[in-house]
Amino acid sequence: MFFSRAVTMIEPEQALPGRTEPAFDVPGTHRVLGTPLRGPWPEGTQVLYVAMGCFWGEEKHFWEQPGVVTTAVGYMGGFTPNPTYEETCTGRTGHTETVMVAYDPSVVSTERLLEIFWTQHDPTQVFRQGNDQGTQYRSAVYWTTPQQRDLIERTKADYQPQLTAADYGAIATEIRSADDAGPFFYAEGYHQQYLVANPNGYCPVHATGVTFANA
Repeated sequence: MFFSRAVTMIEPEQALPGRTEPAFDVPGTHRVLGTPLRGPWPEGTQVLYVAMGCFWGEEKHFWEQPGVVTTAVGYMGGFTPNPTYEETCTGRTGHTETVMVAYDPSVVSTERLLEIFWTQHDPTQVFRQGNDQGTQYRSAVYWTTPQQRDLIERTKADYQPQLTAADYGAIATEIRSADDAGPFFYAEGYHQQYLVANPNGYCPVHATGVTFANA
């Protein structure tokens, strides 16, 4: 019989050293929306960071929403500065694969984005999504405003009973402020809007199928 080794989060002193500057260039423009990946964005734009497992498929859920200004994928929540994809995949950066969502809250509500977040992955899984296992696949959401924080906590509380009724466990999502989580490090260019350049790319679905009662 074979047993997989338990996945644990590394300590800061165990993290890879990284580098002071990025190891690669990042495209300036979104492949689909034609908007800047790094800004500047229109006045009133808000930013939310979500981690739902492999970021290739998860990014698409958000760029398809009217009112989303731009999206980008990257690494966040860990310790290694300016990591590479290969380094992040070792689990020794502490980062999780993250989607940055810049949006106009007058067009698309934060509640709508959080509905996508909660329902399009399994937030009850710890350090994994399906067969993708490791701390780099952990569920997380990082807020940038107190209003986002309150909505995250409220929607989590609303969604948990529905998950429980469907025989899922407790939500394990990491919830922190973006300031506490640390910088969002943009991923390599070939990861940005990956499914546009690679329409048949690997894109597992880990949604639970449990919807919000008011959806």
